[in-house]
Amino acid sequence: MPTILPLPAFSGELARVRAARPLVHLLTSEVVQEFSADVLLALGISPGVIVAEEEVAEFAASADALLINVGTLTSARLSAMRRAVAAANEAGVPWVLAPVGAGTLAYRTKACNAFIEEKPAVVCGNPSEIASLAGLSKDAPTSEGALEAAVQLAQSLGAIVAVTGAVDFITDGRETWATPWGHKIMTRVIGIGSALSALVAAFVPNAPDRLEAVASACAIFDLCGGRAAMRVATSISGPGSFRAAFLNELYNLKLDDVRLRP
Repeated sequence: MPTILPLPAFSGELARVRAARPLVHLLTSEVVQEFSADVLLALGISPGVIVAEEEVAEFAASADALLINVGTLTSARLSAMRRAVAAANEAGVPWVLAPVGAGTLAYRTKACNAFIEEKPAVVCGNPSEIASLAGLSKDAPTSEGALEAAVQLAQSLGAIVAVTGAVDFITDGRETWATPWGHKIMTRVIGIGSALSALVAAFVPNAPDRLEAVASACAIFDLCGGRAAMRVATSISGPGSFRAAFLNELYNLKLDDVRLRP
Protein backbone atom coordinates (compact mmCIF):
# COMPACT_ATOMS: atom_id res chain seq x y z
CA MET A 1 0.00 0.00 0.00
CA PRO A 2 1.27 3.53 -0.77
CA THR A 3 2.43 5.60 2.19
CA ILE A 4 1.89 9.35 2.48
CA LEU A 5 5.27 11.03 2.40
CA PRO A 6 6.13 12.38 5.88
CA LEU A 7 6.17 16.15 5.76
CA PRO A 8 9.54 16.55 7.52
CA ALA A 9 11.15 14.31 4.89
CA PHE A 10 10.80 16.82 2.08
CA SER A 11 11.91 19.86 4.07
CA GLY A 12 15.42 18.40 3.87
CA GLU A 13 15.11 17.89 0.14
CA LEU A 14 13.94 21.48 -0.30
CA ALA A 15 17.00 22.73 1.59
CA ARG A 16 19.31 20.52 -0.46
CA VAL A 17 17.98 21.70 -3.82
CA ARG A 18 17.89 25.37 -2.86
CA ALA A 19 21.50 25.16 -1.75
CA ALA A 20 22.60 23.32 -4.91
CA ARG A 21 20.71 25.60 -7.36
CA PRO A 22 20.82 22.96 -10.13
CA LEU A 23 20.82 23.94 -13.80
CA VAL A 24 17.94 22.16 -15.52
CA HIS A 25 17.83 21.87 -19.31
CA LEU A 26 14.19 22.20 -20.35
CA LEU A 27 13.39 20.57 -23.67
CA THR A 28 9.70 20.94 -23.11
CA SER A 29 6.45 21.91 -24.78
CA GLU A 30 6.52 25.30 -26.46
CA VAL A 31 3.22 26.05 -24.74
CA VAL A 32 4.65 25.73 -21.23
CA GLN A 33 8.30 26.81 -21.47
CA GLU A 34 7.82 30.12 -19.68
CA PHE A 35 5.65 28.75 -16.86
CA SER A 36 7.97 25.80 -16.24
CA ALA A 37 10.94 28.15 -16.06
CA ASP A 38 9.04 30.46 -13.70
CA VAL A 39 8.26 27.56 -11.35
CA LEU A 40 11.94 26.64 -11.14
CA LEU A 41 13.05 30.23 -10.67
CA ALA A 42 10.52 30.72 -7.86
CA LEU A 43 12.33 28.03 -5.86
CA GLY A 44 15.80 29.36 -6.70
CA ILE A 45 16.52 26.76 -9.39
CA SER A 46 18.18 27.68 -12.71
CA PRO A 47 16.29 26.77 -15.90
CA GLY A 48 17.83 26.70 -19.37
CA VAL A 49 15.57 26.58 -22.44
CA ILE A 50 17.98 25.56 -25.20
CA VAL A 51 16.19 23.99 -28.17
CA ALA A 52 18.42 24.33 -31.27
CA GLU A 53 19.57 20.94 -32.54
CA GLU A 54 23.05 22.40 -32.98
CA GLU A 55 23.28 23.34 -29.27
CA VAL A 56 21.27 20.81 -27.24
CA ALA A 57 23.98 18.16 -26.89
CA GLU A 58 26.55 20.61 -25.57
CA PHE A 59 24.11 22.15 -23.12
CA ALA A 60 22.59 18.87 -21.93
CA ALA A 61 26.04 17.52 -21.12
CA SER A 62 26.85 20.58 -19.00
CA ALA A 63 23.51 20.78 -17.16
CA ASP A 64 22.69 19.08 -13.87
CA ALA A 65 19.49 17.53 -15.23
CA LEU A 66 17.52 17.30 -18.46
CA LEU A 67 13.75 17.29 -19.03
CA ILE A 68 12.30 15.72 -22.17
CA ASN A 69 8.65 16.74 -22.59
CA VAL A 70 7.01 15.69 -25.87
CA GLY A 71 4.00 18.00 -25.59
CA THR A 72 4.60 19.90 -28.85
CA LEU A 73 6.55 17.26 -30.73
CA THR A 74 7.88 17.89 -34.24
CA SER A 75 10.45 16.01 -36.27
CA ALA A 76 13.04 18.73 -35.61
CA ARG A 77 12.26 18.80 -31.87
CA LEU A 78 12.41 15.00 -31.71
CA SER A 79 15.82 14.98 -33.38
CA ALA A 80 17.07 17.58 -30.89
CA MET A 81 15.67 15.57 -27.98
CA ARG A 82 17.44 12.42 -29.15
CA ARG A 83 20.74 14.30 -29.33
CA ALA A 84 20.22 15.77 -25.87
CA VAL A 85 19.41 12.40 -24.32
CA ALA A 86 22.45 10.78 -25.91
CA ALA A 87 24.69 13.57 -24.62
CA ALA A 88 23.15 13.45 -21.15
CA ASN A 89 23.62 9.70 -20.92
CA GLU A 90 27.23 9.95 -22.04
CA ALA A 91 27.92 12.68 -19.47
CA GLY A 92 26.06 10.92 -16.66
CA VAL A 93 23.40 13.64 -16.45
CA PRO A 94 20.06 12.29 -15.15
CA TRP A 95 17.03 13.00 -17.29
CA VAL A 96 13.27 12.92 -16.90
CA LEU A 97 10.69 11.89 -19.49
CA ALA A 98 7.28 13.54 -19.56
CA PRO A 99 5.38 11.36 -22.08
CA VAL A 100 2.65 13.87 -22.86
CA GLY A 101 -0.10 12.26 -24.91
CA ALA A 102 1.52 8.82 -25.06
CA GLY A 103 -1.10 6.28 -26.06
CA THR A 104 -3.28 8.81 -27.88
CA LEU A 105 -1.29 9.51 -31.08
CA ALA A 106 0.97 7.05 -32.85
CA TYR A 107 3.91 9.40 -33.56
CA ARG A 108 4.46 10.52 -29.99
CA THR A 109 3.69 7.08 -28.59
CA LYS A 110 6.43 5.58 -30.75
CA ALA A 111 8.83 8.31 -29.69
CA CYS A 112 8.08 7.79 -25.98
CA ASN A 113 8.46 4.02 -26.27
CA ALA A 114 11.88 4.60 -27.82
CA PHE A 115 12.85 7.11 -25.13
CA ILE A 116 12.14 4.73 -22.26
CA GLU A 117 14.74 2.39 -23.75
CA GLU A 118 17.34 5.15 -23.21
CA LYS A 119 17.30 4.86 -19.41
CA PRO A 120 15.44 7.87 -18.02
CA ALA A 121 15.96 8.45 -14.31
CA VAL A 122 12.26 9.30 -13.92
CA VAL A 123 9.09 8.98 -15.96
CA CYS A 124 6.40 11.46 -14.91
CA GLY A 125 2.96 11.33 -16.51
CA ASN A 126 -0.78 11.12 -16.06
CA PRO A 127 -2.58 7.79 -15.57
CA SER A 128 -3.26 7.11 -19.26
CA GLU A 129 0.30 7.96 -20.29
CA ILE A 130 1.83 5.69 -17.67
CA ALA A 131 -0.55 2.85 -18.48
CA SER A 132 0.30 3.16 -22.17
CA LEU A 133 4.07 3.00 -21.58
CA ALA A 134 3.59 -0.01 -19.32
CA GLY A 135 1.82 -1.80 -22.17
CA LEU A 136 -1.49 -1.92 -20.33
CA SER A 137 -4.86 -0.45 -21.20
CA LYS A 138 -4.74 3.31 -21.45
CA ASP A 139 -8.17 3.49 -19.81
CA ALA A 140 -6.87 4.60 -16.43
CA PRO A 141 -8.88 7.63 -15.33
CA THR A 142 -7.23 8.04 -11.91
CA SER A 143 -3.69 7.90 -10.59
CA GLU A 144 -4.73 5.13 -8.22
CA GLY A 145 -6.09 3.16 -11.18
CA ALA A 146 -2.71 3.41 -12.90
CA LEU A 147 -0.67 2.52 -9.83
CA GLU A 148 -0.16 -1.10 -10.90
CA ALA A 149 1.06 0.11 -14.29
CA ALA A 150 3.43 2.55 -12.60
CA VAL A 151 4.91 -0.18 -10.40
CA GLN A 152 5.39 -2.49 -13.39
CA LEU A 153 6.98 0.27 -15.47
CA ALA A 154 9.35 1.24 -12.64
CA GLN A 155 10.43 -2.38 -12.22
CA SER A 156 11.02 -2.89 -15.93
CA LEU A 157 12.99 0.35 -16.37
CA GLY A 158 14.83 0.46 -13.07
CA ALA A 159 13.57 4.03 -12.80
CA ILE A 160 11.30 6.14 -10.63
CA VAL A 161 7.77 6.51 -12.01
CA ALA A 162 5.44 9.30 -10.89
CA VAL A 163 1.80 9.03 -11.87
CA THR A 164 0.02 12.33 -11.33
CA GLY A 165 -3.57 13.14 -10.50
CA ALA A 166 -5.76 14.14 -7.57
CA VAL A 167 -3.19 12.17 -5.57
CA ASP A 168 0.32 11.71 -6.96
CA PHE A 169 1.89 8.27 -6.58
CA ILE A 170 5.66 7.88 -6.83
CA THR A 171 7.24 4.44 -7.00
CA ASP A 172 10.52 2.66 -7.63
CA GLY A 173 8.68 -0.63 -8.15
CA ARG A 174 9.19 -1.72 -4.56
CA GLU A 175 8.15 1.21 -2.40
CA THR A 176 5.43 3.75 -3.19
CA TRP A 177 4.83 7.21 -1.76
CA ALA A 178 1.63 9.26 -2.07
CA THR A 179 1.31 13.06 -2.02
CA PRO A 180 -2.36 14.08 -1.61
CA TRP A 181 -2.16 17.86 -1.14
CA GLY A 182 -3.10 19.24 -4.56
CA HIS A 183 -6.34 20.93 -5.65
CA LYS A 184 -8.72 20.52 -8.59
CA ILE A 185 -8.17 24.11 -9.76
CA MET A 186 -4.68 23.03 -10.79
CA THR A 187 -6.30 21.19 -13.72
CA ARG A 188 -7.60 24.54 -15.04
CA VAL A 189 -4.13 26.03 -15.64
CA ILE A 190 -2.18 25.04 -18.73
CA GLY A 191 1.21 23.56 -18.04
CA ILE A 192 0.79 22.45 -14.44
CA GLY A 193 1.76 18.85 -15.16
CA SER A 194 4.68 19.92 -17.33
CA ALA A 195 5.93 22.30 -14.65
CA LEU A 196 5.81 19.45 -12.14
CA SER A 197 8.01 17.36 -14.44
CA ALA A 198 10.48 20.24 -14.60
CA LEU A 199 10.56 20.46 -10.80
CA VAL A 200 11.05 16.71 -10.54
CA ALA A 201 14.07 17.01 -12.83
CA ALA A 202 15.55 19.63 -10.52
CA PHE A 203 15.33 17.32 -7.50
CA VAL A 204 17.03 14.31 -9.12
CA PRO A 205 20.72 15.36 -9.38
CA ASN A 206 22.87 14.07 -6.49
CA ALA A 207 19.82 12.97 -4.51
CA PRO A 208 20.75 10.71 -1.57
CA ASP A 209 17.49 8.84 -2.14
CA ARG A 210 16.05 9.34 -5.63
CA LEU A 211 12.58 8.03 -4.70
CA GLU A 212 12.34 10.43 -1.78
CA ALA A 213 13.65 13.27 -3.93
CA VAL A 214 10.99 12.80 -6.61
CA ALA A 215 8.26 12.37 -4.00
CA SER A 216 9.46 15.54 -2.29
CA ALA A 217 9.21 17.51 -5.54
CA CYS A 218 5.63 16.28 -5.99
CA ALA A 219 4.77 17.03 -2.35
CA ILE A 220 6.14 20.59 -2.50
CA PHE A 221 4.31 21.20 -5.78
CA ASP A 222 1.03 19.88 -4.36
CA LEU A 223 1.45 21.68 -1.04
CA CYS A 224 1.96 25.04 -2.73
CA GLY A 225 -0.89 24.32 -5.14
CA GLY A 226 -3.25 23.58 -2.27
CA ARG A 227 -2.22 26.73 -0.42
CA ALA A 228 -2.59 28.86 -3.55
CA ALA A 229 -6.07 27.43 -4.11
CA MET A 230 -7.05 28.41 -0.57
CA ARG A 231 -5.89 31.97 -1.20
CA VAL A 232 -7.81 32.16 -4.47
CA ALA A 233 -10.94 30.78 -2.79
CA THR A 234 -11.01 33.74 -0.39
CA SER A 235 -11.36 36.26 -3.20
CA ILE A 236 -13.37 36.69 -6.39
CA SER A 237 -10.84 35.14 -8.71
CA GLY A 238 -10.01 32.02 -10.71
CA PRO A 239 -7.27 30.20 -12.62
CA GLY A 240 -5.45 33.38 -13.61
CA SER A 241 -5.13 34.44 -9.99
CA PHE A 242 -4.17 30.89 -9.04
CA ARG A 243 -1.19 30.93 -11.38
CA ALA A 244 0.25 34.03 -9.71
CA ALA A 245 -0.62 32.78 -6.21
CA PHE A 246 1.06 29.45 -6.93
CA LEU A 247 4.34 31.06 -7.98
CA ASN A 248 4.21 33.26 -4.88
CA GLU A 249 3.70 30.22 -2.64
CA LEU A 250 6.73 28.51 -4.18
CA TYR A 251 8.83 31.64 -3.78
CA ASN A 252 7.81 32.23 -0.16
CA LEU A 253 7.95 28.59 0.97
CA LYS A 254 9.99 28.22 4.15
CA LEU A 255 11.45 25.07 5.64
CA ASP A 256 9.28 25.39 8.74
CA ASP A 257 6.20 25.80 6.53
CA VAL A 258 6.89 22.46 4.85
CA ARG A 259 6.05 20.72 8.08
CA LEU A 260 2.51 22.06 7.91
CA ARG A 261 -0.29 20.99 5.63
CA PRO A 262 -2.20 23.57 3.55
